This record gives sequence, C-alpha cells and structure tokens, in this order.
Amino acid sequence: MVVVPKICLYAAQTYLRSCCLAFGDFGNSMRSDDMSGLVISGGRVVDPASGMDAIGDVAVVDGKIAAVGASLGGAERVIDATGLVVAPGFIDLHSHGQSIPADRMQAFDGVTTTLDLEAGVLPVASWYERQARKGRVLNYGAATNWAFARIGAMTGSNAESSLEAFGNAMRDRRWMDNVATDAEVAGILDRLARGLNEGGIGIGILNAYAPGAGVQELTAVCQLAAAKDVPTFTHVAYMSRIDPESAAEAYIRLIGYAGATGAHMHICHFNSSSKTDIERCRVLVEKAQAQGLPITVEAYPYGTGSTVLAAAFFSDPQFVERNGTGYDSVQRVTDGYRFHDREELLKAQAEEPSSLVLWHILDTENNSHHRDLLDMSVLYPGGAIASDAMPWTTSDGKTYTGDAWPLPDDATSHPRSAGCFTKFIREWVRERKTVSLLEGVRKCALIPAEILSQSTPAMRAKGRLAKDADADIVVFDYEKLSDRATFTAMNRPSEGVRHLVVSGQVLISDGVLDAAARPGKPVRCPVVES
Repeated sequence: MVVVPKICLYAAQTYLRSCCLAFGDFGNSMRSDDMSGLVISGGRVVDPASGMDAIGDVAVVDGKIAAVGASLGGAERVIDATGLVVAPGFIDLHSHGQSIPADRMQAFDGVTTTLDLEAGVLPVASWYERQARKGRVLNYGAATNWAFARIGAMTGSNAESSLEAFGNAMRDRRWMDNVATDAEVAGILDRLARGLNEGGIGIGILNAYAPGAGVQELTAVCQLAAAKDVPTFTHVAYMSRIDPESAAEAYIRLIGYAGATGAHMHICHFNSSSKTDIERCRVLVEKAQAQGLPITVEAYPYGTGSTVLAAAFFSDPQFVERNGTGYDSVQRVTDGYRFHDREELLKAQAEEPSSLVLWHILDTENNSHHRDLLDMSVLYPGGAIASDAMPWTTSDGKTYTGDAWPLPDDATSHPRSAGCFTKFIREWVRERKTVSLLEGVRKCALIPAEILSQSTPAMRAKGRLAKDADADIVVFDYEKLSDRATFTAMNRPSEGVRHLVVSGQVLISDGVLDAAARPGKPVRCPVVES
C-alpha cells in the first residue's frame, strides 16, 4: 500500500529540535572535532522529514550525511552558508531531458535527482549502461516505457526509445488507435516485465498518446505493476473538458484501475492533464484517496504545456470544442510559430512529427480564474512538484546533447526545463506565502522520495537531511532564488542556488558550475537476474 505523505509528519520533533539547536545541545550531541569531508556551516537547515527549520550545520562524509547539528567541527572543506537555506536537493519525478545539458540547467533549479517516469525508456538495461558510460551530472533513472512496448508489439519496430523515435513511430497509427490483440497484449506485457526486471522504476503509461488502448490491456498492465510492487506513472487518456472522452472520464478510469488491481497509480502533470476542468478532477482524486486508494499526484507551476507535434490529441477533429483553445494555442518551440488551422497542423504533423511544441492552455497572466485552477493542482495536499522538463533542441530541430556550457544561444525547450522548482519557491512560497518554506521544500524533495520509497530502495535515503541520508543538498539564497527562463528566452538558468552537492560532491560552488563534474548516480529498482 502506498502511503500518501502527511503534512504534519514529525510535528512534535520540530519544536524539540528547534529548541535544542537554539541552545546548542542537539549539535553537541553529534559533534565530531575530527570530522573529515565537507561541512556546510551556519545555514538555515530546512528538513521536512524531521520538521527542522533552524540554524545549524550539515556534515558530509563519503557521499552520505554524517551529522546534522550545531558546531560540528573541522572538515577538509567548509562551505559558509550563513544567511542561506540548506535543504535536501529537489527530486524531479518527471524529466524528459536525461542528458548532460539538461542536468546542468536543472542543477541551477536546485535539482539533484532527475527521473523520467511518465514516459520512461525501453530497453531499460542498455539505457542505464549508456548513462553510466558517458557519466551524468545529476542522479538519474527511468521507468519502463509502455508506449514503446506497444510500438514494438504492434508495429514490429525495435527502435530504442527517444524523442525522434517517438515522433517517427506516430507515422504508423496502429499502436496509437487500435485495441491490441491477445497476442499483442502478451508482447506488451513481456516487454514491460523485462524492463522491470532490468530495474525500471515502475511503468510509464503515456495513455493520451495511445488513446485506442483497451481497458483489458491497461488492467493487465496495472496488474503487472501490482504484482511487481511498483508504481505506474500515467498521462491520463483524455484531457477534454466535455464528454465523451473527457478528463473526468480518464480520471474515473485511473481510479478504477487503482481500485480493481491495487496498483499505485501516480498522476502526471495534474494541471495540464485536467486542463480547465481541474476543479472537477481534483474532487474525484480527493475522494479516491480518502477511501484509501493508492493514488498520488504531481504538478508543475505553469499554464503552458509542451509535447511533440504528432500527439494524437492535436489531430482530433473537435480539437477546438473539446479543449476550449484554438489552433493558435499550439506553438512550435524552435521558431515560435503558431498554427492557424487544422489543415496546417496536420501537414506539419506529417512532415515534422518529432518537433516540440508549446500548448498554451491556462492564461495565468491575465485570467484570475485560470490562476485559481493552477493553484488547485500545484498546491494539492501531498502532491509533488515535478517539471515535465523537455529535451533541449537547437534551431535545426535536433535534440542537443553536447557539452557546451552555457547552452548554445539557439537551444530551446520550455521554461519549466530551467526554472520549475525555483519558480514554485519564488512565487508560491516567498511572494504569495501560500505555503511555508518547510512545506515548499517538502513538495520539492520529501514527497517525491516518499512516492517511490516503497518500490525503490535508493529513494529511502533521499529527500531529507539526516544521518546516513544521501548527501544531495541544495544551498540557496531565499530572497534571491528565482526562475529566469521565459517563453522568449528559455535557456536562461535560474539564479539563487549558491551551492549544490550531488552524491557528496560539490557541483555548484558560489554559483559557479563545475563543468567537468559527473557525480550523478543511477536510481533504479532491484535488478532481477534472468
């Protein structure tokens, strides 16, 4: 059973530890004058797992947190964090970049662990091997990819998962539109089981990209996840505001899968999946969770989504009526071009299926109701913040995987790929004060770790500042922390992250990135030997 995190966890310890730190007793109890490694000294230590929010030190030895307290003594290296916040590094459950340039941009967003769970990868083992060979800047991991299992079983394609392969696969719509035969379902399940045995972090279900998938198939997929005791990460099948095939219908299906199979159903980008029907969908999810169903959610703090141009929902003949947006809401990333009508969009889908587009859904700048709708998803109790960060592409439309830092001038993506977590802390925590800093960090670090902790042992040591936890730490200037990326300047790193420690290694020091560093380590479920 997945435990949905509680807001008041360890509330009693919060007061006790704050008092002890103020008088030095707590720190002295863990003091080590012979401490080696790294000490982050004199910062405002914010740890949502213990409830700590007080001035103190964090000591790091051999990639682990050795102690948290006051006056911890000497070290090989000391970072003076006076006037800065020291928090567990942010954990992104939904990041499609999965490359060195994507990692670097997310590092300045306070992220230390970046996972691709909504889509995932296939094959799984070779993907992890490839990441290890080239080295990664942040901790990394992925689910096993249901869409590519479907592509393989239903079209015979054995292409490894990638943005380009995904777009190209959309030229053969059988895997998108057709109900799978019994033999095809068996092939899908076999590919998914193999990916889970290779350490995939659950199953990524891009249902909206293959809306033709039948309930029997998806029930079997969820039964597999339940049997393996891993979560599913779902982009719900439908996002329309009207029936049939509405967002509400998609959520009812997802809730049904959780109830009928016992699978942990994680809802990806609660905001963009629900579109302008967030209020209705939120009520459904709240009721399901209240009944004990294993359902968790995430959201990103933007009203604009992003995806590939060939996505099935763009070609819906009733696109305007069903979504409440015109075709001009779809904007090509590389050149900013907005489409005018269905014919133009269909032509572009055929010619450039892998092109990334923005989808402007909620006008949060000018519409107060839309701002309220976004709040309903971003501030959902127990919900995680997750970016849905997209790969970086250059003006020729190709994914950028090079080593240049800063990124090339023509590199584009979505502002959330650079500023999701800093935007949330800046706007919702500091400026609007909708939640406390402790709760804000909880949504960015601890909740994501807890969502995965039952199935993925490596996550149990993340998202917290405590003895023996992984030394993934962000140190930031609370008053200056801010996103800088915009829809006209997407490749501007966030500001305010002064230091970032990944797996015990300092990646950002005094706001400067160590471009040679590759401290990222794999996060994956236990591998089952065949």
